[in-house]
Order: sequence, then C-alpha cells, then structure tokens
Amino acid sequence: MTVRSEITSQFAEVAQEYDKKLAPLTDELELLESGLDSLCFAVVVARLEVSLGVDPFSASEDAVFPVTFGEFVRFYENAPK
Repeated sequence: MTVRSEITSQFAEVAQEYDKKLAPLTDELELLESGLDSLCFAVVVARLEVSLGVDPFSASEDAVFPVTFGEFVRFYENAPK
C-alpha cells in the first residue's frame, strides 16, 4: 500500500465513522473543505502514525503545515523516518 492510498483510506474511514460527507480527494482540495473537522484530522493523524510509523507533525519543529490534500500527502511522503 502506498502512502497516498493509506492516507486516502484513512480519510474515507474516518469520514464514515464520524458521519461526515467527504469531498473528492484531489491534490488541490483545501483540507478545510474536505468535510472533516479537527477531531477527524486528529484521528487520521493518530492512525497514520500507527500505520505508516511516522508523525511528521512532531518530527519537525519548523515544518510548514499542509493546506491542501496534495500537500498533506507529500508531507507524509517526505517525512523523516
């Protein structure tokens, strides 16, 4: 499973579990318009840490936080392991 497919899967699972309508996940989609709220994002990040073995949000103090889904995916793809 690729990083992108794992992230896409987690977004979809969390949206379903929290009864959220998930927008189509394109690279240009702004995360604030994805349909997920802050609790959902926290759950996604926690699950990705388990499944991918990395939390890029805590790995770098000076990281620029992603705004779009594509940036979010690249944030994980480029995270130090």
